[in-house]
Amino acid sequence: MTISKDDINEFAEGAVILEGLDDAIIGIVEEFGNGPRILYSKDKILTILCKKDFMSIEDAEEFYGYNIVGLYAGEQNPVFLISE
Repeated sequence: MTISKDDINEFAEGAVILEGLDDAIIGIVEEFGNGPRILYSKDKILTILCKKDFMSIEDAEEFYGYNIVGLYAGEQNPVFLISE
């Protein structure tokens, strides 16, 4: 199942969406006490960073850890699946 912008607007209104990483979205998750959040694939994010930004896998991993996982943008912060 592909998650569309309409799905996000309907089921995860207010969730933080990471710019340029739409192709890494693999779902929407819920957690008691928090609003719905976007689920991203770590592997897909790394692939996008390597292809789009011409990063080595080492640079992509560092960028991912510091700038993506390290991001806090509120209760509806994205979550990440380490392997599919």
